[in-house]
Amino acid sequence: MTVMDRRAILAAIATSPFWMHSAYAQATTLKISHQFPGGTVAEGDFRDRLTRMFAAEVEKRSKGALKFEIYPGSSLMKTNAQFSAMRKGALDLSLVPLSYAGGEVPEVNIGLMPGLVTSYEQGYNWKNAEVGKELARILYEKGIVVVSWIWQAGGVASRSKPVVEPEDAKGMKIRGGSREMDLILKAAGAAVVSLPSNEIYAAMQTGAMDAALTSSTSLISFRLEEVSKALTTGRGNAYWFMFEPLMMSKAIFDKLPKEHQATIMTVGAEMEAFALKAAQADDAHVASVYQKAGAKVVDLNAATVKRWQAIARTTAWKDYGEKNDNCAKLLKLAEKTL
Repeated sequence: MTVMDRRAILAAIATSPFWMHSAYAQATTLKISHQFPGGTVAEGDFRDRLTRMFAAEVEKRSKGALKFEIYPGSSLMKTNAQFSAMRKGALDLSLVPLSYAGGEVPEVNIGLMPGLVTSYEQGYNWKNAEVGKELARILYEKGIVVVSWIWQAGGVASRSKPVVEPEDAKGMKIRGGSREMDLILKAAGAAVVSLPSNEIYAAMQTGAMDAALTSSTSLISFRLEEVSKALTTGRGNAYWFMFEPLMMSKAIFDKLPKEHQATIMTVGAEMEAFALKAAQADDAHVASVYQKAGAKVVDLNAATVKRWQAIARTTAWKDYGEKNDNCAKLLKLAEKTL
């Protein structure tokens, strides 16, 4: 065999579809970014654990063709940059509160709309309901694929008194977590502070903020009991439910072979049962964490939730519904699930 013959054979192999597919599969490493404290598959913030469980299972089912790197604690990029980066194809996946992107895509603020979702059952039913299908469609058009539907209830950590009834918020500086949450807090007489959950501790520690609404898991993971004297839990009854999905860049997703796309979506759906169980466990666990730290712990009742919901209808819901036709449609579809 001549040198020319060997070169021709090698060139044919290198350009064959099978070789190119195998080389691509072996080289595909996807990055997952999130803002939460890092841990392991077995221990830590369940949102970090979920990304690690998802990564391990997809790698296993793809026989190593898909690998992942996890970047917790906003170590890869700033929290509020993640959604936009996914849309541009600059970030592969992220588990991030959807409402953080409300300034960029107004429709997504439905993911943290006060009083619109009041139970896990209702929230998870969105996925297959008209509202969920419409939200997924809008996100897809914006360059985002929803991989796992994750909902979390939340409560209020306070440096002083418990924030239970709307009148309790008057005169306080409070973080709501979305434009719509801020609207009901303003209506209740509070001054609002806007920042991601991983910045709450410092703001409360310095007194720049008196109280913060966030998920039960974040109330634990960010050690807010160290700077709080009171906690209003989200167990049993809550008007604060946040949609915090695992999402993927459509630009990256579309480049993958169909079988890899199917694996990602299948495993993503399987992670939802773990997320539900873990979120509910944290709703209960957060009370003991704060009680142990000496904080006063209180729960909401259904009547109180309805009072907050009544404020939300005339402020947050109205404001959101008037944003554009998509928002109006999403709100109408969501109200069907109440």
